[in-house]
Amino acid sequence: MLKISYNKLWKMLIDKNMNKQDLKNATGISSASIAKLGKGDNITTDVLLKICEAMDCKLEDIMETVRQKEKP
Repeated sequence: MLKISYNKLWKMLIDKNMNKQDLKNATGISSASIAKLGKGDNITTDVLLKICEAMDCKLEDIMETVRQKEKP
């Protein structure tokens, strides 16, 4: 099963010396959206595009698909 991982986004924030609150302020996205990102939940493409615009990057710079191990 494939899942979306936002680990690239979290690494980018560290590299830019930013935290989640800084991301929220820079993008104007809601705290709920930040929480969903933190949990690896699904998020709208509008939110992802706002992040890309604020961070001057592409979608593939902030997210990737990863294969999740299936539970026995």
